[in-house]
Amino acid sequence: MIDIRDGFEKMDYDRVTAMLTKAYWSEGIGKDEVVQGAKNSALVIGAFLDNKQIGYARVISDKTRFAYVSDVIIDEPYRNQGIGIRLMEYLLNHESLSDVYQWMLSTRDNHSLYANFGFQPLSQPQRLMALRRVVKSDPGRRTII
Repeated sequence: MIDIRDGFEKMDYDRVTAMLTKAYWSEGIGKDEVVQGAKNSALVIGAFLDNKQIGYARVISDKTRFAYVSDVIIDEPYRNQGIGIRLMEYLLNHESLSDVYQWMLSTRDNHSLYANFGFQPLSQPQRLMALRRVVKSDPGRRTII
């Protein structure tokens, strides 16, 4: 049975890093960066099967007006079994984010998953801007936007 858990200390960051390092948006990411990102997030959640972490997602938010869904990932052998749906339901309905009315995410795949929760393409994408900086700690980061 799949169990959804939240809380920084409940995640298996070795497993999370193993999943994220293969993802197009975070290829080669290191455990230190995964852990730091989780620490600085408003919510981190995981999907577990027999205490083995098989899914992960996090939310970056002010918990009032805005939330950004990030790093939604399911380990390959467990994909297409509804686990992503369960993660999204959990985070969108989490009590700590109940006041948030503006949600955003960025993805090049799984649009139908997010559309089922009301996400839709931006009506005016030209209003958004992005900045991708090279940082001293990791000058090899690739631009993916």
